[in-house]
Amino acid sequence: MNFLVCLKQTFDTEEKIVLKNGQISEEAVEFIINPYDEYAVEEAIRLKEKHGGEITVLTIGPDRTEQALRSALAMGADKAILVETEELEVELDEHSISQVIYAVLQEQDDEFDLILCGYMAVDDGSAQVGPRLAQLLQIPHVSTITSISVDGKNAAIEKDVEGDTEHIQTTLPLLVTTQQGLNDPRYPTIPGIMKAKRKPLTRYELDDLSLSEETIQSKTTQKEIFLPPKKTAGLILTGSIEEQVTSLIEKLNKEAKVL
Repeated sequence: MNFLVCLKQTFDTEEKIVLKNGQISEEAVEFIINPYDEYAVEEAIRLKEKHGGEITVLTIGPDRTEQALRSALAMGADKAILVETEELEVELDEHSISQVIYAVLQEQDDEFDLILCGYMAVDDGSAQVGPRLAQLLQIPHVSTITSISVDGKNAAIEKDVEGDTEHIQTTLPLLVTTQQGLNDPRYPTIPGIMKAKRKPLTRYELDDLSLSEETIQSKTTQKEIFLPPKKTAGLILTGSIEEQVTSLIEKLNKEAKVL
Protein backbone atom coordinates (compact mmCIF):
# COMPACT_ATOMS: atom_id res chain seq x y z
CA MET A 1 0.00 0.00 0.00
CA ASN A 2 1.08 3.55 -0.64
CA PHE A 3 0.28 6.07 2.08
CA LEU A 4 0.39 9.85 1.97
CA VAL A 5 0.31 11.91 5.14
CA CYS A 6 -0.29 15.65 4.81
CA LEU A 7 1.06 17.50 7.82
CA LYS A 8 1.62 21.05 8.99
CA GLN A 9 4.22 22.59 11.25
CA THR A 10 2.57 24.69 13.95
CA PHE A 11 3.77 26.57 17.00
CA ASP A 12 3.81 24.63 20.25
CA THR A 13 0.56 25.46 22.03
CA GLU A 14 2.37 25.06 25.36
CA GLU A 15 4.52 28.05 24.47
CA LYS A 16 3.62 31.62 25.38
CA ILE A 17 2.00 33.30 22.37
CA VAL A 18 3.18 36.83 21.65
CA LEU A 19 1.33 39.05 19.18
CA LYS A 20 2.96 41.86 17.22
CA ASN A 21 0.97 44.07 14.86
CA GLY A 22 -1.94 41.65 14.89
CA GLN A 23 0.19 38.61 14.00
CA ILE A 24 1.88 35.84 15.99
CA SER A 25 5.54 36.63 16.56
CA GLU A 26 7.82 33.74 15.59
CA GLU A 27 10.72 34.99 17.71
CA ALA A 28 11.84 32.27 20.15
CA VAL A 29 8.80 30.15 19.24
CA GLU A 30 9.17 26.36 19.22
CA PHE A 31 7.58 24.70 16.19
CA ILE A 32 6.24 21.15 16.21
CA ILE A 33 4.20 18.79 14.04
CA ASN A 34 0.56 19.75 14.37
CA PRO A 35 -0.70 17.32 17.09
CA TYR A 36 -3.63 16.05 15.00
CA ASP A 37 -1.20 15.28 12.18
CA GLU A 38 0.91 13.15 14.51
CA TYR A 39 -2.05 10.77 14.79
CA ALA A 40 -2.08 10.56 10.99
CA VAL A 41 1.64 9.73 10.83
CA GLU A 42 1.31 7.10 13.56
CA GLU A 43 -1.71 5.42 11.95
CA ALA A 44 0.04 5.26 8.57
CA ILE A 45 3.04 3.58 10.25
CA ARG A 46 0.82 1.03 12.00
CA LEU A 47 -0.99 0.19 8.77
CA LYS A 48 2.32 -0.11 6.93
CA GLU A 49 3.63 -2.48 9.63
CA LYS A 50 0.56 -4.65 9.06
CA HIS A 51 0.14 -4.46 5.28
CA GLY A 52 3.52 -3.31 3.99
CA GLY A 53 4.04 -0.43 1.61
CA GLU A 54 5.57 3.04 1.68
CA ILE A 55 4.73 6.25 3.51
CA THR A 56 5.24 9.71 2.02
CA VAL A 57 4.85 12.78 4.21
CA LEU A 58 4.13 16.15 2.64
CA THR A 59 4.04 19.70 3.91
CA ILE A 60 3.87 23.24 2.57
CA GLY A 61 5.77 26.08 4.19
CA PRO A 62 9.10 27.86 4.71
CA ASP A 63 12.46 26.11 5.09
CA ARG A 64 11.93 25.53 8.82
CA THR A 65 9.12 23.06 8.04
CA GLU A 66 11.76 20.53 6.98
CA GLN A 67 12.19 19.88 10.71
CA ALA A 68 8.60 18.59 10.92
CA LEU A 69 9.17 16.29 7.95
CA ARG A 70 12.39 14.93 9.46
CA SER A 71 10.52 14.21 12.69
CA ALA A 72 7.90 12.22 10.75
CA LEU A 73 10.68 10.37 8.89
CA ALA A 74 12.28 9.56 12.26
CA MET A 75 8.97 8.13 13.45
CA GLY A 76 8.93 5.72 10.50
CA ALA A 77 7.84 7.44 7.28
CA ASP A 78 9.90 6.58 4.19
CA LYS A 79 10.21 9.79 2.17
CA ALA A 80 9.11 13.39 2.25
CA ILE A 81 7.96 16.24 0.01
CA LEU A 82 8.38 19.92 0.89
CA VAL A 83 6.69 22.65 -1.11
CA GLU A 84 8.69 25.76 -0.23
CA THR A 85 6.93 29.08 0.25
CA GLU A 86 9.87 31.10 1.60
CA GLU A 87 9.72 33.65 -1.21
CA LEU A 88 5.94 33.72 -1.45
CA GLU A 89 4.54 37.21 -0.87
CA VAL A 90 0.89 36.20 -0.43
CA GLU A 91 -0.80 34.11 2.24
CA LEU A 92 -2.14 30.68 1.33
CA ASP A 93 -5.52 29.71 2.73
CA GLU A 94 -7.20 26.29 2.87
CA HIS A 95 -8.39 26.57 -0.74
CA SER A 96 -4.87 27.42 -1.95
CA ILE A 97 -3.18 24.69 0.10
CA SER A 98 -5.49 21.95 -1.16
CA GLN A 99 -4.88 23.11 -4.73
CA VAL A 100 -1.09 23.01 -4.20
CA ILE A 101 -1.23 19.50 -2.71
CA TYR A 102 -3.40 18.35 -5.61
CA ALA A 103 -0.86 19.78 -8.09
CA VAL A 104 1.99 17.97 -6.31
CA LEU A 105 0.11 14.68 -6.52
CA GLN A 106 -0.23 15.14 -10.27
CA GLU A 107 3.57 15.21 -10.45
CA GLN A 108 3.97 11.88 -8.63
CA ASP A 109 4.43 8.55 -10.40
CA ASP A 110 2.88 6.69 -7.47
CA GLU A 111 -0.82 6.56 -6.72
CA PHE A 112 -1.79 6.65 -3.06
CA ASP A 113 -4.21 4.13 -1.62
CA LEU A 114 -4.78 6.00 1.63
CA ILE A 115 -4.29 9.70 2.37
CA LEU A 116 -4.28 10.77 6.01
CA CYS A 117 -4.58 14.33 7.30
CA GLY A 118 -5.03 15.71 10.78
CA TYR A 119 -8.60 16.70 11.60
CA MET A 120 -7.50 20.34 11.89
CA ALA A 121 -4.47 22.51 12.60
CA VAL A 122 -4.27 23.90 16.13
CA ASP A 123 -3.24 27.34 14.85
CA ASP A 124 -6.22 28.07 12.61
CA GLY A 125 -8.70 25.26 13.30
CA SER A 126 -10.32 25.38 9.86
CA ALA A 127 -10.54 21.58 9.30
CA GLN A 128 -10.92 22.20 5.55
CA VAL A 129 -7.78 21.01 3.77
CA GLY A 130 -8.56 17.27 3.95
CA PRO A 131 -12.14 17.49 2.67
CA ARG A 132 -11.15 19.97 -0.05
CA LEU A 133 -8.34 17.68 -1.25
CA ALA A 134 -10.67 14.66 -1.33
CA GLN A 135 -13.09 16.67 -3.46
CA LEU A 136 -10.35 17.59 -5.92
CA LEU A 137 -9.22 13.96 -6.11
CA GLN A 138 -12.84 12.75 -6.32
CA ILE A 139 -12.28 10.03 -3.73
CA PRO A 140 -14.25 9.08 -0.59
CA HIS A 141 -13.55 11.07 2.57
CA VAL A 142 -14.27 10.26 6.23
CA SER A 143 -13.44 12.83 8.91
CA THR A 144 -12.41 12.54 12.57
CA ILE A 145 -11.90 8.77 12.59
CA THR A 146 -11.16 6.82 15.78
CA SER A 147 -10.45 3.44 14.15
CA ILE A 148 -9.58 2.12 10.69
CA SER A 149 -8.85 -1.36 9.35
CA VAL A 150 -8.04 -2.26 5.76
CA ASP A 151 -8.75 -5.52 3.94
CA GLY A 152 -7.63 -5.42 0.34
CA LYS A 153 -9.46 -2.51 -1.28
CA ASN A 154 -12.03 -2.27 1.52
CA ALA A 155 -11.82 -0.16 4.67
CA ALA A 156 -13.85 -0.36 7.88
CA ILE A 157 -13.92 2.88 9.87
CA GLU A 158 -15.27 4.07 13.20
CA LYS A 159 -15.84 7.68 14.24
CA ASP A 160 -17.43 9.44 17.19
CA VAL A 161 -20.84 10.93 16.47
CA GLU A 162 -22.76 12.84 19.16
CA GLY A 163 -21.59 10.58 21.98
CA ASP A 164 -22.02 7.36 19.96
CA THR A 165 -19.97 5.47 17.36
CA GLU A 166 -20.64 5.46 13.63
CA HIS A 167 -19.43 2.44 11.62
CA ILE A 168 -18.57 3.11 7.97
CA GLN A 169 -17.63 0.73 5.16
CA THR A 170 -15.88 2.23 2.14
CA THR A 171 -13.26 1.49 -0.50
CA LEU A 172 -9.76 2.65 -1.42
CA PRO A 173 -8.43 5.06 -2.55
CA LEU A 174 -9.63 6.99 0.46
CA LEU A 175 -8.87 10.14 2.45
CA VAL A 176 -9.40 10.24 6.22
CA THR A 177 -8.79 12.89 8.86
CA THR A 178 -7.52 11.81 12.26
CA GLN A 179 -8.21 12.93 15.79
CA GLN A 180 -7.32 12.17 19.39
CA GLY A 181 -8.28 8.65 20.44
CA LEU A 182 -7.17 6.99 17.21
CA ASN A 183 -3.75 6.03 18.62
CA ASP A 184 -0.83 7.15 20.77
CA PRO A 185 1.91 8.59 18.53
CA ARG A 186 5.36 7.14 19.12
CA TYR A 187 8.46 9.17 19.92
CA PRO A 188 11.30 9.14 17.38
CA THR A 189 14.17 6.90 18.49
CA ILE A 190 17.86 7.79 18.18
CA PRO A 191 18.34 5.21 15.36
CA GLY A 192 15.20 6.60 13.70
CA ILE A 193 16.56 10.14 13.88
CA MET A 194 19.86 9.03 12.32
CA LYS A 195 18.06 7.16 9.52
CA ALA A 196 15.80 10.17 8.86
CA LYS A 197 18.82 12.24 7.82
CA ARG A 198 19.42 9.85 4.90
CA LYS A 199 15.83 9.43 3.76
CA PRO A 200 14.87 11.21 0.51
CA LEU A 201 13.25 14.64 0.64
CA THR A 202 11.95 16.18 -2.57
CA ARG A 203 11.59 19.95 -2.78
CA TYR A 204 9.20 21.89 -4.96
CA GLU A 205 8.62 25.58 -5.44
CA LEU A 206 5.26 26.83 -6.63
CA ASP A 207 6.85 27.70 -10.00
CA ASP A 208 7.62 23.98 -10.46
CA LEU A 209 3.94 23.07 -10.37
CA SER A 210 1.25 23.44 -12.99
CA LEU A 211 -0.65 26.12 -11.12
CA SER A 212 -2.10 29.34 -12.37
CA GLU A 213 -2.13 32.48 -10.24
CA GLU A 214 -5.91 32.33 -10.19
CA THR A 215 -5.90 28.72 -8.95
CA ILE A 216 -3.94 29.50 -5.79
CA GLN A 217 -5.57 32.85 -5.11
CA SER A 218 -6.78 32.82 -1.51
CA LYS A 219 -10.52 32.86 -0.98
CA THR A 220 -10.21 34.26 2.54
CA THR A 221 -8.18 37.02 4.19
CA GLN A 222 -6.91 37.04 7.76
CA LYS A 223 -7.04 40.63 8.95
CA GLU A 224 -5.95 40.32 12.56
CA ILE A 225 -5.22 37.88 15.37
CA PHE A 226 -5.96 38.93 18.93
CA LEU A 227 -5.99 37.36 22.37
CA PRO A 228 -9.27 37.04 24.28
CA PRO A 229 -9.91 39.81 26.82
CA LYS A 230 -8.65 39.21 30.33
CA LYS A 231 -11.23 37.95 32.78
CA THR A 232 -12.49 40.47 35.29
CA ALA A 233 -13.50 39.82 38.86
CA GLY A 234 -17.00 38.46 39.39
CA LEU A 235 -19.75 40.50 41.06
CA ILE A 236 -21.27 39.29 44.32
CA LEU A 237 -24.83 40.46 44.94
CA THR A 238 -25.91 41.13 48.51
CA GLY A 239 -29.20 41.71 50.27
CA SER A 240 -32.41 39.73 50.20
CA ILE A 241 -33.35 37.50 47.26
CA GLU A 242 -35.74 40.18 46.00
CA GLU A 243 -33.05 42.85 46.20
CA GLN A 244 -30.51 40.63 44.45
CA VAL A 245 -32.96 39.87 41.61
CA THR A 246 -33.76 43.57 41.20
CA SER A 247 -30.06 44.47 41.20
CA LEU A 248 -29.25 41.72 38.70
CA ILE A 249 -31.96 42.81 36.28
CA GLU A 250 -30.82 46.42 36.52
CA LYS A 251 -27.19 45.54 35.80
CA LEU A 252 -28.12 43.27 32.88
CA ASN A 253 -30.25 46.05 31.46
CA LYS A 254 -28.09 49.15 32.04
CA GLU A 255 -24.52 47.79 32.19
CA ALA A 256 -24.41 44.59 30.18
CA LYS A 257 -27.24 45.82 27.90
CA VAL A 258 -28.49 42.30 27.23
CA LEU A 259 -32.09 42.97 28.27
